Amino acid sequence: MFDKVKKNGTELLGKTNRIVEGTSIIGDIVSKADFRLDGELIGNFTSQGKLVIGVSGSVKGEIVCNNADIEGEFHGKIKVLEILNIKSTAQIHGEVSVGKLSIEPGADFTATCTMLTNTKEVIVKDGKGTEQKPKE
Repeated sequence: MFDKVKKNGTELLGKTNRIVEGTSIIGDIVSKADFRLDGELIGNFTSQGKLVIGVSGSVKGEIVCNNADIEGEFHGKIKVLEILNIKSTAQIHGEVSVGKLSIEPGADFTATCTMLTNTKEVIVKDGKGTEQKPKE
């Protein structure tokens, strides 16, 4: 009587995964949904959603996502296809590629920065982030 229609993953956008303070992960994280990290990640992170690295959060590795807010510490390579917000408490070291960049006064931003010319969407397939041109 009520057939459920399979959704293509967009129902996950807006829902948030969370790694709390005191938790350490060594390995890669792949997520279609938004993600908040207040713990430590040593590895790579790929998401179609937004990544928030909290004040106590720390990432050492490579990040590919659509949007990000960084309040904590990041060492490595980050590619944010839309907007990267760097808060005053953030410490960024490495390589940054962004569509748009916002840095609050007081942030430690020691990185090379490349502005992306045409924004693409991150598609998560088989645990790897690939890019796809925006639909027109």
